[in-house]
Amino acid sequence: MQPGWRILPADFDDARLQALLTLHLDGMRRYSPACGVHALDLSGLKAPGVTLYTLWHDQALLGMGALRLDPDGVAEIKSMRTHPDHLGRGVGRALLEHLIAEACRQGYRRLSLETGSGPAFDAALNLYGARGFKKGEAFGGYTASDFNQFYRLDLKPA
Repeated sequence: MQPGWRILPADFDDARLQALLTLHLDGMRRYSPACGVHALDLSGLKAPGVTLYTLWHDQALLGMGALRLDPDGVAEIKSMRTHPDHLGRGVGRALLEHLIAEACRQGYRRLSLETGSGPAFDAALNLYGARGFKKGEAFGGYTASDFNQFYRLDLKPA
């Protein structure tokens, strides 16, 4: 993580976070059919078992990423998004490393994620692949389709 960056739990009243969340949801709807959008809205991110983290530099919101923790030892990555003004600076990598470390710290044995298909998702897929995520099967309540794909990373608890 770069000097001056800090990761904090989300302040859902912050207008900058609300704007980034709106951008994220709009993007998911643009690149996936309505039945294939599984992104969490504000109420979903506030649900028990979900923690949204935000990455900041000074007063600028660089990105966000969430963990949804399940009692079966699997944590799910949700709502990963880098602010468009900060693409290519390692924001996604910093958030992903934080989410992995947090899942390990809490004793989870696996991280899973569902993401879209197509060129709009290539950067995310490259990030996950570089960190060792492997393509997997649908999990939880998800159904596989032409518009989504699933990845997992086995963890060693801290």
